[in-house]
Amino acid sequence: MIASCLACDLASGRLPLVGGQLHRTQYWVVEHCVGPLGVGTMIVKPERHVVHVADLTDDEAAELGPLLRDAARVATAIIQPEQVYVTLWSHAGAVPGHIHYVIHPVTRDVMEEFGHGSKLQPAMFSANCWPDPQAVETFAESARRLFRSD
Repeated sequence: MIASCLACDLASGRLPLVGGQLHRTQYWVVEHCVGPLGVGTMIVKPERHVVHVADLTDDEAAELGPLLRDAARVATAIIQPEQVYVTLWSHAGAVPGHIHYVIHPVTRDVMEEFGHGSKLQPAMFSANCWPDPQAVETFAESARRLFRSD
């Protein structure tokens, strides 16, 4: 854990997180996304502070693929999107940071408002419309149940 890392601070509970932790494996943490990407957008990040995918251990890498699939399944079951985008983010202020995968369920309504593909997430950040905290909490309750049932 690094003293000035947002991802570490959220995972440790040093900063509040709407929806709380959704799932944890031996090496990874799943949380609802903090920011304007909509209800149901999740973050999958390594438990330890990792800045480059190439630095993942074999055990961390082995858990990653199935966990990304499981998170996409959870998002699909709850949100029923047109598609689930899975993207790697790792920069803050043009400096590599704690890697995290964004599991982003994208509905037709979202695409009609913001576009699709590589333009979607930047457009949502520009609009800066954060999801309703109660809707995030409701999603989180359902997501935790679904992760446990897998």
